[in-house]
Amino acid sequence: MRKIIYLLAETRRRQLERHKASLAERNQPTELVDRKIGEVGDMFKLLDSSLSNATPTSTNSVVSEVMTSADFTYAIQEFVQREALPGYQQMQFGFEPLVRPDTVVNFLPHTRYQRRAGLDDLEWVGEKDRPLAGNYDDATKRQISVYRWEKEFDFSMEAIVNDDLGYFSETAMLMGQAARRTLEKYVSRFYTNATTLARLVALGALYSQTGRLTSQRISEARMAFGQRTDARGEAILAEPVYLVYHRGLEDQVRTIQASQLVPENASNAANVVRASFTPIKDPHMAGTAPNLPWFMFTSWQMNNVIPFVLGRLQGWQGPRILRKKSDVEAVTDMLGGGTPVDVWLGDFETGNIVLKVIDIFGTYVDGTEGNMFDNRGCYYSSGTVA
Repeated sequence: MRKIIYLLAETRRRQLERHKASLAERNQPTELVDRKIGEVGDMFKLLDSSLSNATPTSTNSVVSEVMTSADFTYAIQEFVQREALPGYQQMQFGFEPLVRPDTVVNFLPHTRYQRRAGLDDLEWVGEKDRPLAGNYDDATKRQISVYRWEKEFDFSMEAIVNDDLGYFSETAMLMGQAARRTLEKYVSRFYTNATTLARLVALGALYSQTGRLTSQRISEARMAFGQRTDARGEAILAEPVYLVYHRGLEDQVRTIQASQLVPENASNAANVVRASFTPIKDPHMAGTAPNLPWFMFTSWQMNNVIPFVLGRLQGWQGPRILRKKSDVEAVTDMLGGGTPVDVWLGDFETGNIVLKVIDIFGTYVDGTEGNMFDNRGCYYSSGTVA
């Protein structure tokens, strides 16, 4: 307590000294200030004695502290010892290799035409005969649209001013993380939505199965991709590159990649698939152990087989954080004003500070295909059978 009194005395003395210097600069008398400076020590000694249960006239007064930490229970527990602990670290989903980026100029549907077959084979023509007329398949029509995704956050002026922990200082970063997480979940739903899954199951064994993740079943998926054909039944190059899996399959994926021999049995068969894929963990994929789903997808950069498309508005590369402009101005006198005020004063009506995070993205949507731009680039397993 005595330290607090000492600091109060020093603060008061410095205030008076600054006031004295100001008077001296204006050539005004400073005697009254000098007298007050001389009284500072005596005044705070009196306060110290009073708080110590002693009086200036007492002959046997003993200076002793009577205020302990027990008298500051609220301050010690709610202020001195307050601490903001770091939040949880969220899993990231690196979905970028799975989707082909596209750009649109407005919010209307934009049409893309995908050629899914070549021309007819040549035919033998006899002497003096004319060749038969050839034909070709029309391109497949696909339409992409983008949409606005937003969230608004309001903060009162009091909350910002009272934030001695810096609780709101990371707001912009957290808003950016929320925007990224929203986009990740959106892409995850491309292949986990019910329409897409039903379509892959309906296409048969070359597009889906029910087995749990093993090196043997990855081999089965690779065989399925090897039998993909175009609209005319001609074999196409559709190499499975990315294994997208539920986060609960992390150890299984590592085991498959680390084993030189097939890890599911005691044979000496070589594990030929261990280096044939790139794993991508999807933390947003739903599933209950041991029935955990997994997928395999092509690389659109390598074979031009495009499983999914992510559309963005032209000139819009990512989320943006916006603040509502304050409608408050400072008035310097009764005849005028217009001076800008600090941001933390908020709006005129409530004093609220309003932030908004916005992003614009979309994809191909179809009532029967789900979000698959080209089902030839997809393979699904529900992981329900051992």
